[in-house]
Amino acid sequence: MPLPAVAPAIDGATHLHSGKVRDLYELPDGRLLMVASDRISAFDFILDTPIPDKGAILTRMSLWWFDRLAGLVPHHVLSTDVPDPVRGRAVICERLEMIPVECVVRGYLTGSGLLDYRATGEVCGIALPAGLEDGSRLPEPIFTPATKADLGGHDENVSYDAVARALGDDVAAELRRLSLAIYARAEGIARERGVILADTKFEFGRRGDGTIVIGDEVLTPDSSRFWPADDWQPGQAQASYDKQIVRNWLLSPESGWDRSSGEAPPPLPDEIVELTRARYLEAFENLTGEPW
Repeated sequence: MPLPAVAPAIDGATHLHSGKVRDLYELPDGRLLMVASDRISAFDFILDTPIPDKGAILTRMSLWWFDRLAGLVPHHVLSTDVPDPVRGRAVICERLEMIPVECVVRGYLTGSGLLDYRATGEVCGIALPAGLEDGSRLPEPIFTPATKADLGGHDENVSYDAVARALGDDVAAELRRLSLAIYARAEGIARERGVILADTKFEFGRRGDGTIVIGDEVLTPDSSRFWPADDWQPGQAQASYDKQIVRNWLLSPESGWDRSSGEAPPPLPDEIVELTRARYLEAFENLTGEPW
């Protein structure tokens, strides 16, 4: 999955890495500058068409959530005093040894979890009751980790035991504890605002003293499934505050794109760009209560 554009040069910062959305730089003092771009990905392609303000929305949402997770887990953000060209869409953060596991928590059954359940009655080795549907609320939230794929690859669901074997029992148990605690707090906050947090994923790193710290983004439409509570109806696909609009258009006859061809998707029409931007803004405003 080639990146559609070179990460912008930033005076005094050395570019280290680019992911699907974020560009990472090193500052002269050794701290890291993490910049959220307006790139959007779908079906393991980074699209040529950006979504205006997306990077700023993701950054502001993460900062809002980090404040509300205080006392549960330390986070990686050191400062928002960033260079002017990336102000509002970047943070200065500490350097961590990132743990190569996507820490996924599911409170509702959908997505890859639903596929696993339909095939085996389980999700990541966790047995679930019979008769659940797309969008069903689970009896209790479950920790369903995944291996973190390289750029362009698929994350792969794995069992808790596999994480324990790879990282050790103590680290695996702490990742599970933290992930479930964060989900519980965030799910309650979202529910008070009329939003269902169906599932989410976290990335953690370690400081030199072994302290586990939450990094990257947290509880944004790119890392979480948020559904309007008033529209929730198990047994069908739910209306999501995310890029489902983009996926739907790409799979429609209107796009003319053949997913099986291996070719990159076409540019997004202006209408799809604006609808997607509006969906991200709606998620931000509904959850934070702050006007954009």
